[in-house]
Amino acid sequence: MQPKRRLVARPPQKAQPTRVRRSPKRSSVSRRRSRGKKFFLCMLFVLAIAIVYNLAGDRLFNRGDVIVLADGQIMVSFIDVGQGESTLIRSSDNAILIDGGEHSARSTVLNYLRNAGIQRLCYVVATHPHSDHIGGLTAVLGRVEVGGVIMPDVTHDTPTFENFLAAIENNDIPVIIPQPRDVITAGIIDLVVVAPPSPHPGAYDNLNNASIVLRLVHGRRSFLFTGDAESELETWMIQSGITLSSDVLQVGHHGSRTSTSELFLDAVNPRIAVISLGANNRHGHPHPDVTDRLITRQIGILRTDQQGTIRMLSDGAEIFMQ
Repeated sequence: MQPKRRLVARPPQKAQPTRVRRSPKRSSVSRRRSRGKKFFLCMLFVLAIAIVYNLAGDRLFNRGDVIVLADGQIMVSFIDVGQGESTLIRSSDNAILIDGGEHSARSTVLNYLRNAGIQRLCYVVATHPHSDHIGGLTAVLGRVEVGGVIMPDVTHDTPTFENFLAAIENNDIPVIIPQPRDVITAGIIDLVVVAPPSPHPGAYDNLNNASIVLRLVHGRRSFLFTGDAESELETWMIQSGITLSSDVLQVGHHGSRTSTSELFLDAVNPRIAVISLGANNRHGHPHPDVTDRLITRQIGILRTDQQGTIRMLSDGAEIFMQ
């Protein structure tokens, strides 16, 4: 039988004195030149960091939404989550998160919320059950206080959706199934539910057409968030009589050719179109047909794969890029 091995921490060894050989003193002129060179190199380094920071912005440093909002201001942040979608709407004292990207984007979303000082979300909106919209929300529901989850009345047989439902149950979060024309209010944030209706047009064959579509109204300014709504749901929205006209359109389904039809663009008539997507994605988003429609109408195009996180501030009278 082998004896038990004893692991004994060895006491620190006493350091032997080290003889330091001093170099001869340099002249004062030489020392001044050396200090000047070091100062120049230091300033050059600082300048380089500043340039890289301004060029790379959120994508490199993940600086987050650090702007302090005044009363009456709302900021909309289209978070760069790669091939997916996540949007934070916040005022000085309330916040709503729409979607959370893929599960792999969870840290990006959580870091953005933390950097923005968000400790509580009044609502989390899961536009529809696809993983590139709800994958990152599971972590959010477990880390941030959430007042309620707003989601469509559809299901999806995937582990991502099951994990999402489990997170709702484990954190005892109320679930709200919205109806068209409902108004979701969080302080000065007012979101009008535009879609989907019940039953959803084509939703059983295509969950994109079960997407919750929301219109943010703030004074004279407005934003339309469309999830992955495709042409069938766009047609229903046009025929519903619900106001669609908005200054900013979050382009449906990441710029897929099955969304953002001619008639829908005519109804919304936006000044700016935001496309949330990943660089060099395998789907070929945004489709040239969609970008051509936007360019023909002289609608400004902003893309998260090119600009990174896109932030817009509204005071109710104007919309400012941040």
